[in-house]
Amino acid sequence: VNIDSVWGWASPPLRLHLAQHPRSRMGEMVIGERPPSPARLAHTSEKHPRGTLTELNVLRRHRELCDVVLNVGSRKIFAHRVILSACSPYFRAMFTGELAESRQTEVTIRDIDEVAMELLIDFCYTSHIVVEEGNVQTLLPAACLLQLAEIQDICCEFLKRQLDPSNCLGIRAFADTHSCRELLRIADKFTQHNFQEVMESEEFLLLPVGQLVDIISSDELNVRSEEQVFSAVMSWVKYNVSERRQHLAQVLQHVRLPLLSPKFLVGTVGSDLLVRSDEACRDLVDEAKNYLLLPQERPLMQGPRTRPRKPTRRGEVLFAVGGWCSGDAIASVERFDPQSADWKMVAPMSKRRCGVGVAVLNDLLYAVGGHDGQSYLNSIERYDPQTNQWSCDVAPTTSCRTSVGVAVLDGFLYAVGGQDGVQCLNHVERYDPKENKWGKVAPMTTRRLGVAVAVLGGFLYAIGGSDGQCPLNTVERYDPRQNKWSPVITNVNEKKTFGLCCI
Repeated sequence: VNIDSVWGWASPPLRLHLAQHPRSRMGEMVIGERPPSPARLAHTSEKHPRGTLTELNVLRRHRELCDVVLNVGSRKIFAHRVILSACSPYFRAMFTGELAESRQTEVTIRDIDEVAMELLIDFCYTSHIVVEEGNVQTLLPAACLLQLAEIQDICCEFLKRQLDPSNCLGIRAFADTHSCRELLRIADKFTQHNFQEVMESEEFLLLPVGQLVDIISSDELNVRSEEQVFSAVMSWVKYNVSERRQHLAQVLQHVRLPLLSPKFLVGTVGSDLLVRSDEACRDLVDEAKNYLLLPQERPLMQGPRTRPRKPTRRGEVLFAVGGWCSGDAIASVERFDPQSADWKMVAPMSKRRCGVGVAVLNDLLYAVGGHDGQSYLNSIERYDPQTNQWSCDVAPTTSCRTSVGVAVLDGFLYAVGGQDGVQCLNHVERYDPKENKWGKVAPMTTRRLGVAVAVLGGFLYAIGGSDGQCPLNTVERYDPRQNKWSPVITNVNEKKTFGLCCI
């Protein structure tokens, strides 16, 4: 290799001796041997793409080698056609086709916010952008126009995180306008799940009739009863009664009047002046009355208005905790997701527990007491579904117990009855999560193991169980305001260790 000096005189020849095949001499090759591979060193630079973009952005800032100027509003944005075309299908079609803009050095872009355009051009050169509340409503339409799919996705993700009962209808309409299908779907689900709060917002009262019908006609609307839907519709109509009364029948047909209680249908719906003054509305009320008064005819009267709503509880899952398997207490925990309809194993408890009591308090799952196969337990474990971890830092109950009933009332966790290996218990303890302490409250009037407990109407109910000798058919309820248990008249059959829930 001859290297000429930068000073102008020639240097002596420099000979590089590269490693040769061990069984050959220079210029010779051993028969039967493959020739040696040429010396190589492959290299792919990680710095090159970013460095190139950085330098191109410097050129743009200095207005060097720019071959197009974008006129957007009052601003002139200098750029390079090749960069814009590489990033945006919109610009690629503009600059590589037969459009007049392909031959122009200045191009006017209409119907786009100038600040948003500058942010998007910056992104093309820097791969960096900040989406925030103040710019998302202009960025998303601009990204849609320029066909910048990545920015569209980022804007939609930002809006998903901002969803609230007070703004979900506005975000829903915004997503619909700009054809953001995934955002529209999520905003719809959020609206349906939180309808009881959404119906009280100003956005709800400002809805156009078409969007109102879309919302209240959904089978997945999350309401306690159809009375809430009727009340929401009447609030919407009366917000601007002079213009909206003409739409009352159109909207009311999507309220499932046959599912109302007879008292509410006759006393509230049927007596409303707006309903009574509209013939089509009166027909809907009569249809509902016939459904309620003629139960033997109901199979022939089925339709969209007689179908109960089936809301999907967003994020709610079911846990199966501990128990017995092949004669042994187990620590395993399984989770059922109604969305995917499958069971999956999650983190096991630190102890094996059968006869364990479980309840959810503040979105955390508590496992109370139980039996580990050798001894009765008073320890508590708490599961966080966000981290998939159990913690054992919960204060223990004062009594060891298994076959215990557990429920949550007014922010407190109650452990009811059970047995400690010596006797059945009527003890009741209450856990305060803020203090991490258990305290005793009034005992039940009857000792109960395998008792089923549930909360209804502000009372804690204890149903059935066994007194250690035979199953029970008695029911009593606890009033936390009076710290007192009272018997409840019922005709429950004798039973123990059964499931109980409120619907």
